[in-house]
Amino acid sequence: MAWKFKLWRSAGAAAALSLAACGGEGGENGAHGSQTGEAGESGASAPTSTVAPASSGGEQGEAGVATAYSGVSGDQRTALRLQHLKGFLLVSALVAASDPPAASALVGQGVLEVYEPAIAEFGALDAAPLRAAAASADASAAQMRQRLRDGEAAINAAREGLDIDYADLAARMTDLSAGLYQNVVQPDFVDPIEYQHSLGAALAARDALNAGRSQLQARDPRAYREAMAEIDRLIALWPAPSATKSPASYRDVLAQSSRVRLALSPFL
Repeated sequence: MAWKFKLWRSAGAAAALSLAACGGEGGENGAHGSQTGEAGESGASAPTSTVAPASSGGEQGEAGVATAYSGVSGDQRTALRLQHLKGFLLVSALVAASDPPAASALVGQGVLEVYEPAIAEFGALDAAPLRAAAASADASAAQMRQRLRDGEAAINAAREGLDIDYADLAARMTDLSAGLYQNVVQPDFVDPIEYQHSLGAALAARDALNAGRSQLQARDPRAYREAMAEIDRLIALWPAPSATKSPASYRDVLAQSSRVRLALSPFL
């Protein structure tokens, strides 16, 4: 576990720095669009990045990612792309206070696994702040937190003007979180990377509900309160932003994600 974590931190940070050095959007669909990662059903078919062996392998190896993207198109798909990426920033913010380099590496993983394979599906997103955060391995905790805020602001700005069903967005992020968590508890080890990625997706599900608060409360205030309560219970299954020795079982996470889905059903 320690070896894998160190590999991801060093490889993720190095890859992020390399991406930042390349700069600009002009060449991103070529050399940089190479990592399938968690991109879902984007259909990207570029060569595999050298960072790939440290992850579980996109829609082939990470259950729930392709399912979450299935059947969604237009603005809603763009919103799902943005929200998926935002999850990496949200979990990085929890890590940044104690380990800024790890937080930077997490953002780098999001850029490589989610953004790079499907750049065309991110709408008006300005990726520069995310690349800056991914290239901040030497930043202080305060600097890292600011760069994460800048990245979140860029994602929120790209979300403006989209026609978004926030209940559906939260439900899909919940599905994605549970699907990723299936790879966390292995027979002989706990996967610290999937632990954080699945937590990020759960945090992004709650963020989606917060973003749709006024819209959803107007439709059914009681259902909205219940959905928020169930998402909070889901997130509570991750007691810390880094993997613990005895994390929640996949069965428990899957069961709670189903309760979130049930609470959201009046809106779906």
